[in-house]
Amino acid sequence: MLDNTGHFDKEVDMTQKNIVSQGNVYLFFENFAAWTTKWAGSTKALITAMSAIVIWLICGPVFRYSDTWQLVINTSTTIITFVMVFLLQRAHNKESLALQVKLNELIASQKGASNRMINIEHLTEAEIVEIHKLYDAVAESSHREGNISKKTSIESAMAMIKL
Repeated sequence: MLDNTGHFDKEVDMTQKNIVSQGNVYLFFENFAAWTTKWAGSTKALITAMSAIVIWLICGPVFRYSDTWQLVINTSTTIITFVMVFLLQRAHNKESLALQVKLNELIASQKGASNRMINIEHLTEAEIVEIHKLYDAVAESSHREGNISKKTSIESAMAMIKL
């Protein structure tokens, strides 16, 4: 929660209370997921993965390219891929939410901007497509008028379309 100075206060909402009541397990996984996601995108992770494949290839002749030798790499890559799907989705969800909050702040702080655009991500896809069509019409109109820096709110765009 934000206090009246714009800083986060120490008050904890109900979601955070539920997380804390579950113990430190949630916090452990939150931190582990953040660290793993950051590490997985690093050069060290790429070098580690490439090294593991080279070692596996070198071991091929030693194990006579057996089914077990092949099973090791197949099982390993399947497990890693399965876990990474969830880690990447978690990272994407968190970054997307942070981006939406930043955009909401920019919209809310702009004089003349339509506050109806705040939390637009909660609309249906069809509703968002309709709004996109409105802005396409605004862009087309601006190009026709030769005034591409014209500021237009959604209300103005709706009025323009109805004309």
